[in-house]
Amino acid sequence: MLELRETSLAILANTDAQTKVSQLYHLFDEYQHQRVALQISRNFDIQDLNLPGRPLRPELVPPLQAPKRRMDTVEGRAILLHSLAHIEFNAMNLALDAIWRFPDMPKQYYEDWLKVAKEEAYHFSLVNEYLWSFGFSYGDFPAHNSLWEMVERTTDAVIARMALVPRTMEARGLDAVPGIRDRFKQIKDDRAVRILETILEDEIGHVLIGNRWFNFLCARDHLSPITAYRDLAKKYHAPTLRGPFNLEARKQAGFTSEELSLLASLSEKRASF
Repeated sequence: MLELRETSLAILANTDAQTKVSQLYHLFDEYQHQRVALQISRNFDIQDLNLPGRPLRPELVPPLQAPKRRMDTVEGRAILLHSLAHIEFNAMNLALDAIWRFPDMPKQYYEDWLKVAKEEAYHFSLVNEYLWSFGFSYGDFPAHNSLWEMVERTTDAVIARMALVPRTMEARGLDAVPGIRDRFKQIKDDRAVRILETILEDEIGHVLIGNRWFNFLCARDHLSPITAYRDLAKKYHAPTLRGPFNLEARKQAGFTSEELSLLASLSEKRASF
């Protein structure tokens, strides 16, 4: 019988993107049919594993060296889609990592992140399949690794992971996706628009899950979420929050009125320069 956290680790270590997606779909379906056990207190020896498993390509480069995402050429649009596929591939991996890495969380925590992993795999497939229609596939262009770098920084504390990956790195997607969607609207690329709208809708739910578990951990440890977030962002060198922010999407994703007010004030300060 499969065990959820052990199998998530094995899928995370897989280096073939398409096989990883297929294995994840299978794990999700098996869990839904109650054919997967869950051992919440188990620890794992990963000494011989190279995590995350990833294909030989794309080449990983610093963000400033990533190729330009222009809309006026087929290759430029393919580069933009490729960057989205890379984000979704990393997001799938980070959800799998959240499942196996952190023991002794409530059962719902593991079920939430399994759902996220499955949806990220679906997003990756949507984008990569569309990329094929341009004559390209995942791995054909260099990509940066900022999202996974924050995952690696937060391996020692689940509260740091919840604060700084879904609530910070992924929440930036809530701000960015509408603008990318509108660029595709301008050139009447309806398929790309539909894909991006699906991603945006699902990502609101993923950030909501991050918020839910961050606030759970703050309540458990008698911490102020505002103060805890500031302390964690400083300790783990999180990127500085910069607007504009999609405040409506962030509200749907569970950010509090106080947090939204702070973000709005950051946007106003930026606009005043």
